Amino acid sequence: MKILICASKHNYCYVTKIKNELEVMGHIITVPNSYDEPMKEEEIKNLGIEEHRKWKGNMIRLQKEKVDANDCVLVLNFEKNGQPNYIGGATFLEIFRAFDSGKKAYLYNPIPESNFKDELIGMGVEVINGDLHKVI
Repeated sequence: MKILICASKHNYCYVTKIKNELEVMGHIITVPNSYDEPMKEEEIKNLGIEEHRKWKGNMIRLQKEKVDANDCVLVLNFEKNGQPNYIGGATFLEIFRAFDSGKKAYLYNPIPESNFKDELIGMGVEVINGDLHKVI
């Protein structure tokens, strides 16, 4: 299966280990946007509002291409700044794109308490509680 891993840039530290485990299981993995440069957005913000808008727009368009090229998304929703199972706006958009394309979205950890909890439930995300064998 072809899997797009999604995560907050603050949780990219988990990506390599999980990517390697999934590849051993025979899956083909696509890593998140700016995985090789997780703090690139902060650099771009320093260039001004217009440069950040352009960069962010390109990242959102790239998300669509990546979701379309994969069979499902796996969200690594770990703690961020004291918020358990964090899912940010960009990751939420990736989940929505998968849902809108008829593809499954898996959450590594439970659905977070957030403003869009009901939407995540409505989109039928599947919580795997760390069991990568449930990504099928």
